[in-house]
Formats: sequence, structure tokens, C-alpha cells
Amino acid sequence: MARFGASMLDDIEEELFSREQLQEIVARIGREISEDYKDKRLLLVSVLKGSVVFMADLMRAITIPAQIDFMATSSYGSGTTTSGRVKIVKDLDIDLKGYDIVLVEDILDSGRTLSHLMELLEMRGAASLKICTLFDKPERRQVPVQPAYVGAVIPDAFIVGYGLDYDERYRNLPFVGILKPSIYA
Repeated sequence: MARFGASMLDDIEEELFSREQLQEIVARIGREISEDYKDKRLLLVSVLKGSVVFMADLMRAITIPAQIDFMATSSYGSGTTTSGRVKIVKDLDIDLKGYDIVLVEDILDSGRTLSHLMELLEMRGAASLKICTLFDKPERRQVPVQPAYVGAVIPDAFIVGYGLDYDERYRNLPFVGILKPSIYA
């Protein structure tokens, strides 16, 4: 970890998932998706920015043909809790008709963003639609959203690293850790 600035590492209260643990999670989910979609027209849709690291590793762990696309939403601003309003910042580039979509997200907490995206993508004619989330925080759920693929269920803590951020920082950490509350309080 020497290559990371001391201040960035000092902001982490506890490491939750090491680089090796994350690799194991991604490999497991990749095997599951490869098996479930072996005879399907798979489209992985990454919800930017948080899921980009997970998506990059996940698509390499999938052993069947798959296409990818990206969406960007905004519901947090620079805070730590969702505003409840979902804004599409970057939309998909392809027509969804006939695709079996796996919506790839970094973390599922309130469920508001994914619920909104699920409705939107269903209206666009996807053959099927499932959610894949690296981390699930069911304690925070405000709307009924059920992921098909879950890396790990985590406690209600503010986590960063491996693509997850606080105010656009910490995404480049190769592990996932709990951010010290004093940083965002």
C-alpha cells in the first residue's frame, strides 16, 4: 500500500475486503452469470462511475459472449445519502430489444436508483433484466429491489475503494474499506 498517499490510507477506519477477496467475489459472480446466460444475448450495463472497476473485472470473468454499455446517474451529489431523485447523466448507446440485461452496480442501498433504472430499461424492451451488485446493504432499502447476483452483504457503513468514492475520492484504492466518519461528518 506504499504507493497510496498516507492521508488517503489514514482516512480508512478498517479494511473490509482485500484485493484477493474482491477477486474471489468477482470470479464467483462471473461463473454464475456465464452459466445463467450461456444461451442468451447478454448485455452488461454498468452504472457509472462507481461500478467501473467491478465491471472491468467482471466482464473478464465472464466466459461467454457479452456486450457492454454504460449509464451514468446522479442521486447523491457530494453527500453520503441519496437525494431520492434520479437523473440520467449518460444514457445507453444501443437499442435494448432482444437483449438479456444484467445491470451492474457497485452498491445497492436505498434501491431508488436501481428501481428507476429497472423501470426505464423494461420500458425499452429488454428480453430480461437482472441486477448484479458488488455490495448489498439491505438495512438501507427504501424500495423493494432484489438483486440476482450479490458479491457480499455489508453492514450499514460508508465504504470506499475499488470504484466506490466519497466526493470523487478513494475510487483508486485496490481494496474496500470503511471511511472514517470524521471525513464526511
